[in-house]
Amino acid sequence: MTGIICGTGSYAPSYIMDNNEIATMVETSDEWIRERTGVATRHIIKGETTVSMACEAAKRALADGKVRAEEVDVIIVSTISSNVILPCTACEVQKELGAVNATCFDMSAACSGFVLAYNTALSYLSGGMYKTALIIGSESLSNLTNWKDRGTCILFGDGAGAAVMRAKEGRMYLPATHSDGIKGNALTCLSRHTPVDAGHMTDPEYYMQMDGQAVFKFAVKRVPEVVNEVLEKNQVDKEEIVWYIMHQANSRIVEAVAKRLEVPIGKFPMNLQEYGNTSSASIAILLDEMKRDGRLMSGQKIIIAGFGAGLTWGAAVLEWEP
Repeated sequence: MTGIICGTGSYAPSYIMDNNEIATMVETSDEWIRERTGVATRHIIKGETTVSMACEAAKRALADGKVRAEEVDVIIVSTISSNVILPCTACEVQKELGAVNATCFDMSAACSGFVLAYNTALSYLSGGMYKTALIIGSESLSNLTNWKDRGTCILFGDGAGAAVMRAKEGRMYLPATHSDGIKGNALTCLSRHTPVDAGHMTDPEYYMQMDGQAVFKFAVKRVPEVVNEVLEKNQVDKEEIVWYIMHQANSRIVEAVAKRLEVPIGKFPMNLQEYGNTSSASIAILLDEMKRDGRLMSGQKIIIAGFGAGLTWGAAVLEWEP
């Protein structure tokens, strides 16, 4: 028994912030940002919230998969930037969808979140606990961004992506995941609900802070390792993989991973030029785009790979069955 993705959906805020607008906030330029990150624009919430984006992406995924909300057994939302703590984001999504039979919970795994949500749902489905799962990555990172910090504000955007998974007879591919909390200070953000003095909201520690070089070195070392690990674990050759769908953090990271794996860069689709880094939403948004434009075809073997704060990283092999 395994689990397959039968529907995808995504949502991005209508407001688009380009690099020229970023250049009015910090000392930078469109050319500088594009060269170092690959990002040209990013979607930023205005009236939307993490919950509202998650709901919209979920509705589109259910419609795409021809699945009724009442059929969903479990909803898993990965987010580090929800507008709610209690009830959790997943329960808010359940309420909006009318998914009255679902068990709901949130997951906090940052940019590895969608991969870990996929793995969690896969284990439930393959184990016979549930038959239908809805997994969502939704982020309002603009709320956690210090717009005076050039090292981070050029990178991040907002959005949500979702996938519906069904239990099905077939081969289950084993995932590979890892964490290294000792090196977690490479990417941090303190809770805004931490008891401190009244002026804490202006403290940079309450926004995302990143050691860019440390994160880059971590990603280009660990991601190829975990991809090779998941291939070996499942006895799948690199040549069998049609698409390597990575977390959309930085074009230089994606290019470096492709080079280390000795895989053509054409097998590494990217949409970060439009969305920036949307953390746990990025893989799901890209999957949905690729499904809608016909790049994903039945029988294709795909690897999804995430990496980010924690530090956490992981990869999974899946066989596409629309």
